[in-house]
Amino acid sequence: MRAGLRARQVVNLANGSTLAGLGMAALGGARAVRSADGLFLGTGYRLPLPPAPAFCLGNVIITRLDGLAPGSRLFWHEARHATQYAWCGGVVMVPLYLAAAGVSWALTGDFGARNVFEQRAGLADGGYTDKPLRPGIRRITAYRPAARRSAARRSAARRSAGRRSSAQAR
Repeated sequence: MRAGLRARQVVNLANGSTLAGLGMAALGGARAVRSADGLFLGTGYRLPLPPAPAFCLGNVIITRLDGLAPGSRLFWHEARHATQYAWCGGVVMVPLYLAAAGVSWALTGDFGARNVFEQRAGLADGGYTDKPLRPGIRRITAYRPAARRSAARRSAARRSAGRRSSAQAR
C-alpha cells in the first residue's frame, strides 16, 4: 500500500471516523469486509438514511448494493471522501459536509451540485451532475460585477480625495 493511503488509514483510525463507519455499517445491517487501499466495504446497508446508494465514513465505504468493485468510479469517489475525512479531522467532516450540502441546496436546489466535498471527490464519479444556480441567485450574481466596479470607483475616488487633501495641507 502506498504511503499516503497508509497515512489515511492510520489517521482515520486515530480520529475515530473508521470506527464510527464500522459501527454505522453494523447498525445498518451491512457486512463489512476489507477492500482495496486500506478501506473497508460494507455491503447490504438497510437503513433509509442517508438516501445515497453509497456513502463513506472514515475508511469505510457503505453501500446498499451487494458489492462495489474497487476499480469502479463510485468506489474511487467514496475513497476520495475517506481522504477528506483524514484531512478534516474525522467525524468533524459530518457537520461540515451537511453545511456544504445545505449551501449547495440553497444555491441550486440539489444537495450535491455545489457541495465542495462532492466536487472535490468528483461529481460525475459519485453520480452527481452540475446544476445551474437558482434563477434568483443568478440575477443577484449578474449584478455583482457592476457592483464591484462601482465599489472600486468609490474607493479610488476616496483615495484620490485623500491625496488631494493631504497635498493641500502641506
